[in-house]
Amino acid sequence: MNVRGRLAAAVLSVTLAGTVAGTACSAPSGADPRTGDARPTVPLHTGEHTATAAGHPSAGQMGEYLVFYTEGAREAAARAVTDSGGVVTGGDPRLGYLLARTPAPEKVGASPAVVGVTVDRRIGEAAALPVAAPRSGRAAGTAGAVGVRTASRAATQPEPLSDRQWDMKMIGATADGSYATARGRQVLVGVIDTGIDGKHPDIAPNFNRALSRNFVTDRPKDPNGRTFDGPCEYQNCKDPVDVDDDGHGTHVASTIGSPLNGIGVGGVAPEVSLVNLRAGTDSGFFFLKPTLEALAYAADNGIAVVNMSFYVDPWTFNCTNNPQDSPAERLEQRGIIEGMRRAVAYARGHGVTLITAIGNSGIDLGHPVKDIASPNYPLGAEHERKVDNTCINVPAELEGVISVSAVGPTERKASYSDYGIEQTDVAAPGGDLFAKDAQLKGVRREVLAAVPAGPLRKKGLIDRRGMPQDPSVIRECQHGVCAYYQYLEGTSMAAPHATGVAAIIIGRFGKPGKGGLQMDPAEVERILYATAVRKSCPEPRTYKYGQNNVQTCEGGAGRNGFYGHGVVSASRAATYTR
Repeated sequence: MNVRGRLAAAVLSVTLAGTVAGTACSAPSGADPRTGDARPTVPLHTGEHTATAAGHPSAGQMGEYLVFYTEGAREAAARAVTDSGGVVTGGDPRLGYLLARTPAPEKVGASPAVVGVTVDRRIGEAAALPVAAPRSGRAAGTAGAVGVRTASRAATQPEPLSDRQWDMKMIGATADGSYATARGRQVLVGVIDTGIDGKHPDIAPNFNRALSRNFVTDRPKDPNGRTFDGPCEYQNCKDPVDVDDDGHGTHVASTIGSPLNGIGVGGVAPEVSLVNLRAGTDSGFFFLKPTLEALAYAADNGIAVVNMSFYVDPWTFNCTNNPQDSPAERLEQRGIIEGMRRAVAYARGHGVTLITAIGNSGIDLGHPVKDIASPNYPLGAEHERKVDNTCINVPAELEGVISVSAVGPTERKASYSDYGIEQTDVAAPGGDLFAKDAQLKGVRREVLAAVPAGPLRKKGLIDRRGMPQDPSVIRECQHGVCAYYQYLEGTSMAAPHATGVAAIIIGRFGKPGKGGLQMDPAEVERILYATAVRKSCPEPRTYKYGQNNVQTCEGGAGRNGFYGHGVVSASRAATYTR
């Protein structure tokens, strides 16, 4: 798995390793027209502080925190901040938290008005570093006007790379399947991730620049001086809304909604409107406050369905009362759980269907034993600790979120995919490089989707001339326009298939709302489950993936720990009657 261990995603085929993935308000007037960034709740600070191993300010040192208060207890929580020697600097009444500076977070957390206190790991400030020129390493060619939908091709005309999309064939997102009748038109799909390359020729026709927002600022180094996002590419370390310096978010968006435009691949729902809700850093971290802001923004702006292929950093498992954690760490994890619960409830209450990757550690989330990847910030702070079923992965284990496990081309659960009878809701194609019994060979067992040229060049996967240097990368040119695609695998690749199917459902049964069609998330969920293709546990239920990798599937055909309610189906969703 990815040594960073954050994105619930992508296992780069070139590494032959699985990747554990883990990526405020309506846009106010005066939002930056270049970045689409909503005005911050409080001014960005420019000073660093010395951090402890877990990223908390040293004892007695002023730090910045999100203070979550109980219902109706805002004033009492504010007094607790003041009594601790701190000051309230802002907050969000929709989600019930204060922004505060205090030297004594544990004293604040001792108040009965407070349910959690989480470090506000501000994703960046403009560092005193030379600002590099904007990157120019994009695929050659010029995309059409961003935000203006181009005419879709007839469904009978396959996309040039469709023969490589075993995943779309598996779920019936094909010319003679869902493309013929249901493509997700007038549905706003939010992608909370590392960004979306809105200029990619196979993204641009469906990219919604006007609604897209970036909730993070790049941070060159972590609090201990170790390289984090690296040098800033844009002024004030703020990427525009159509930039993805990692590639993960673009791959996810492509699977959901690449158009049928005679270029590259087609997505599950090729006529959706893709909205970039960037909460992930260039280095692939998803901290609490940007994630809360992205979810609240989706709720307030008519986004119908949101894909979340990440977990909230810095904890893989959040425990409210783990004796191995310090009091400050327990307060932080309580804050992450409570904050995300509130954000999920707020979004769902405003008609947003929420879909997430379940994770890539290959473990039963109902029976976790240890966590060796937390806390993962500052870099190198990870240590082994015991965990149990009271500790949860966020957002995968939150009420109201649809969690997706991954299958390979054989339809068997991939070995890297997490699972659990209480946690897995549906399964979807995520790729499986090690499915040796598949007819496909090598990287073609993984999921192919669009990616930006920049990250490929940075990783050495294409050369200076733009030619691929690894079999995982495809360069495809049509009519003088060239673009890049990459084979990746992970539950991050599975989740967007489910998100695309949800968009098909909303496109068929939704009602006009703010910005597009909208639908009760509970009904979307019901139909998603009803149209999934049931799949039973393997026989025997204890499946041996390798010499030291044995996983046990619990449950029956109607619902089990490997496949949930079944493998999602675009074709069945396109023809379902209610």
